[in-house]
Order: sequence, then C-alpha cells, then structure tokens
Amino acid sequence: MGTVAAAHEAALRRELGGFLRAHRERLAPADVGLPATRRRRTSGLRREEVAALSGVSVAWYTWLEQGRVDASRQVLDAVARALRLGPEAHRHALALAGFTARQQDGDDAGDPGLRAVLDSWPDSPALLLGPALDILAWNRAYAALWPDPGGFPEERRNLLLLLVRDPDHQRLLPAWEPVAMDLYRHVRTRADRRPHSPALQGVTARLRAERPDLDHWWACRSVGDFASRTVEITPPDGSGAPPRAYGMTLLRAPRPSGAVLLVQTPKTQTPETEASERAGPPAP
Repeated sequence: MGTVAAAHEAALRRELGGFLRAHRERLAPADVGLPATRRRRTSGLRREEVAALSGVSVAWYTWLEQGRVDASRQVLDAVARALRLGPEAHRHALALAGFTARQQDGDDAGDPGLRAVLDSWPDSPALLLGPALDILAWNRAYAALWPDPGGFPEERRNLLLLLVRDPDHQRLLPAWEPVAMDLYRHVRTRADRRPHSPALQGVTARLRAERPDLDHWWACRSVGDFASRTVEITPPDGSGAPPRAYGMTLLRAPRPSGAVLLVQTPKTQTPETEASERAGPPAP
C-alpha cells in the first residue's frame, strides 16, 4: 500500500473511532439495559461496557476508538448493535471501515448534461451542488425565487453558509433551521468518508467561524441523508401574499462524484384546497 493510500486509510480509522466515541458518550446505561450507578465522572457509557456488550476486549475496543485497528464487518455490526446505531449511522460506520464503495470528489459544474437537466425544470427552482453543498449551477426558476447566486462572490456560494448567514435566504424560508441541520448531516456523512477532501473538511470550519453560536450543531456527529420535505417559501416581491408550498428533494447526480441536485417543486392546489383556504379554519 502506498504512502498516500495508507494515510487515507488511517484517517478513515480515526474518523470511525471519533464517530463511535461520540455515540458511546450519548448513551446512558439505561439505554442498553444496564443499571445506573452514582459514581460516573462523565456522561455516556464506559468503554468496558461497550466492549462487554460487543463481545470484544476492552483493549481492542479502546484501540478501535483510537483508530489503531481495523474491524471486521461482524465485529463492527456487534459494536453498532451495542451502541444502538440506527440504520443510517450503521451504514456510515460500515462505510468508514471500508465495507461500501466510497465516492470520489469530482467537478460537475461544466457538465452540459447536468446543466440541461436544470434547464428542463422551467417552473421548479433547482441547484447543482458539490459534495460540500457549494453552488455549482442554477436554473432561471431558482434565480427568480431566491437571491441570484451570481450576485454573491464565488467563495460565498455555499448553500449551507447562505442559509445560516444571509437574511434574505432566511426571510424567504422562515423555517430554515431544520433544513440547514438536515443538510449539515448530509455533509457530515460525506466528510467522514472522505477525510482528505479540502472542501468537505473545510465547510465545518467555515460554519463554526461564521456562526459560533450554533457550535452545538457543528460539533454534532449525527449523520444521514437529506429527507425530502415540504417547505413554505415567502414570495420575494414583498406583496404580502401567503407563502407558497414547495416539495424540496435532494437527488444524486448521475455520476458518482458526490454532486447532488436540489429541486423545489411547486405544490399544486386543487379547487377543494383553494376553497378551504378562502373559507378559513373551521369554527371551534
């Protein structure tokens, strides 16, 4: 194994160790059926407790958290069960240990095929985003609804940074916080799997520098894919019209580069829902 490959594998082992440690520290003894004791200096399970639940030695589990050993899939499955990892977190741990294919960074900004996909949605605002959610391209519908990304310096064209820092984005999407947090979990999942990606590793540092008040978000080791949802967006013309509902979905780009497409599809109203809105809420 070459020096670069060895360094990459070592970095992944450290990421896996930190990921497991963070989940261990979030568990209480009662969560895994252990009796609570009074003399606990720190919150969470002890390493020896996780080792016993997983059927491994304390020394080996300690080395696993320190990134000093490789784990078989069978043992890692046992550790995941001991730590009560959900499906997303379990898959993430397996990916860090090398049991799923890892994507490589790529540059899709100039791909005419992907730009054509964006333009094929004339009524649906859409973005082409890099692995760290840098805005690579957008369609006319997006620029008509949201602040035009072309009006920001290139280094500021990151969807997460804009959602947590830009007042215009937050005015259009008053409920921006759950969207931003879910997008950050999406980025964290990819960042752990590619520890040598400058874009992925740098986005958390930028977020911490610009929104230190949200450090409890940035320090979180939760992972998961962005969940499709319905969001309400305030009309940008300041007319006072009611917010409009859009379905927000994150789609993987056709090539395995880590790029994604964020699509916002207008929700159509039926005559029944329009009549209901005009009539107002039912009387108590």
